[in-house]
Amino acid sequence: MDSAIKPEQISNSTHPVQMLYRNEHFVLVNKPAGMNFHSEEEAGLAVVVKQRLQTESSGDIELYPVHRLDKMTSGLVLFALTKEAAQAFQTLFENREMDKFYLAIATDKPKKKQGWIKGDMQPARRGSWKLTSTQDSPAITRFISQSIGPNQRLFLVKPLTGKTHQIRVALKSLGAPIAGDERYQNLQQAHQEDRGYLHAFAIRFTLFGESYAFSVFPQEGQRFVAQGCVEQIRQWREPWKAFDSN
Repeated sequence: MDSAIKPEQISNSTHPVQMLYRNEHFVLVNKPAGMNFHSEEEAGLAVVVKQRLQTESSGDIELYPVHRLDKMTSGLVLFALTKEAAQAFQTLFENREMDKFYLAIATDKPKKKQGWIKGDMQPARRGSWKLTSTQDSPAITRFISQSIGPNQRLFLVKPLTGKTHQIRVALKSLGAPIAGDERYQNLQQAHQEDRGYLHAFAIRFTLFGESYAFSVFPQEGQRFVAQGCVEQIRQWREPWKAFDSN
């Protein structure tokens, strides 16, 4: 299965969390920016998804988180619907057989425009992380980028590991922190943005012998929906091909 989920296919939904795909094994949702994964002051993504599934199914639903997104990050999130599927997804992640692709925008010039970012991650101040030059258990990130206007660059990022804040720290290490990232960008600059510009764009995997590939365009943020950005994202609609050619 190959499914590029177009903006017009989901724009009619008034629910804050859009259900994009569901079968007997998993459900795929489009998380809005600014929503916590776990419940804090307000219901988190996992609770919202479970409540909606229970309402639509008129029965109890088991939901197993497969991976998580930071609060500022929008985009694709998978939930397994059975223990067997949850275990299978865990194996895919452990074996690096789950391809995930993210979009990010930075307003500072990066030290390099494409390549790899590798290094151990260590805790820094106030819940932040930093990239080091050691390689004991490194975070590994691959990326390409394209200018989409003056002082504005769109990144297509493929993390090969799943470390906390990995992409945010990786781009910070390039001297190009994500626009609107209040933790890793200059705070005064970050507060001028209408969101943190990181989006879980696409995912590809094989589960129980069937192949799946999904992508969804970002729907929030002036920079993401600007014409020049959208045109570049269209060229990356199948992001695995973009990396195959680099």
